Amino acid sequence: MPRALRIKACFVPKVATAVVVLALAACALAQVQAPTPAEAIALEQQGKLAEAEQAWQSVVLRNPRDANALASLGVVQSREQKYSAAAASYRKALALKPKLPGVQLNLGLAEFKQGRFGGAIAPLSAALAADPGSAQARTLLGLSCYGAKRFADAVKYLQPAAKSDPGNIELHQVLAQSCLWAKKYSCALDEFQNILQQNPDSPAAHMLTGEALDGLGRTADAIAEFQAAAKTDPRDANVHFGLGYLYWESHQYDDAVRELQSALEIEPNHAQAAAYLGDIHFKRNDPDRALPLLRKATQLKGDLRMAYLDMGAILSEQKHYPEAMAALQHAEKLDPAEADAHFRLGRLYQAMGDTAAAQKEFVKVRELHQKADESIVQKMSAAPPALGTPAHP
Repeated sequence: MPRALRIKACFVPKVATAVVVLALAACALAQVQAPTPAEAIALEQQGKLAEAEQAWQSVVLRNPRDANALASLGVVQSREQKYSAAAASYRKALALKPKLPGVQLNLGLAEFKQGRFGGAIAPLSAALAADPGSAQARTLLGLSCYGAKRFADAVKYLQPAAKSDPGNIELHQVLAQSCLWAKKYSCALDEFQNILQQNPDSPAAHMLTGEALDGLGRTADAIAEFQAAAKTDPRDANVHFGLGYLYWESHQYDDAVRELQSALEIEPNHAQAAAYLGDIHFKRNDPDRALPLLRKATQLKGDLRMAYLDMGAILSEQKHYPEAMAALQHAEKLDPAEADAHFRLGRLYQAMGDTAAAQKEFVKVRELHQKADESIVQKMSAAPPALGTPAHP
């Protein structure tokens, strides 16, 4: 064999051996340097959250099926306020070990912290089912239902939570609001009155108590509560609007005008105050004062059905047919089940000479009235609620 070839043959094995040795050394060094769960926990206890997160990620990287490590990673991420990442870690942990203690509660809390109230409900429900005595799970579930606008469910969970924590005013306020939006007016009234006992000068509590009383049909008492709120905070436009609305509802139009004008003086762009004030002028056959207010209300807020309906009626009388048509059609779209917009559209088509279109609208009016009559019969024929059980709202 030539010398050059002999040298090359001897050199190659030495290089290969060196590579293997270096690889083994690097592997051994990595094993030595890789953090353990105990070290990750120690870092977390020292408040070194970024380092703790990296340590747990390293542990998970070595064993992606370690559900406990994934759950611990989620806890650290939550403490860092990385709630989206924490939720992802918790979900991975639950996929591997569905009954891992505490993880459903932590996942629900991470979703709640992100304002993802609907997403928090399922894990919090699971957490409460696993531990029915958990006040934290019950309260968070109630608050999540409130945030998701599931008010009747919120009442169910918040009532026992509030009962066990009578000094938590904020919790009682959320419960009261839930009762109000769920149309459980007696419940709302009890809660707001308890709040007023502790803070009798709260304009918000007076207003909300008034709303609950109005829901119970006690309009005079509701007016008294709004009057108390107005004395406490005379510069609150919503107080004056609420009081004006109650006067409007009870056909005390002079008082209503005074309060609605006060609301507009304080807040010129109060759309609802403009709409109800315009409606009063419309009812009093004063279209010149009504129409500018109704236009303003609809420009500020596109879902004020009454304002569109009144405006359409006025414009129809003034023979501004295209604009009247647009207003009435908008009112009809906001609530197709109401007959009044269809009736006014029928009258408008008649005025325009379109008999066929008018007839279609009047047929719709008759159908809606018939449907309403059937609904009343069904309700009156239904069995009454059992004693002690509130009627379904």
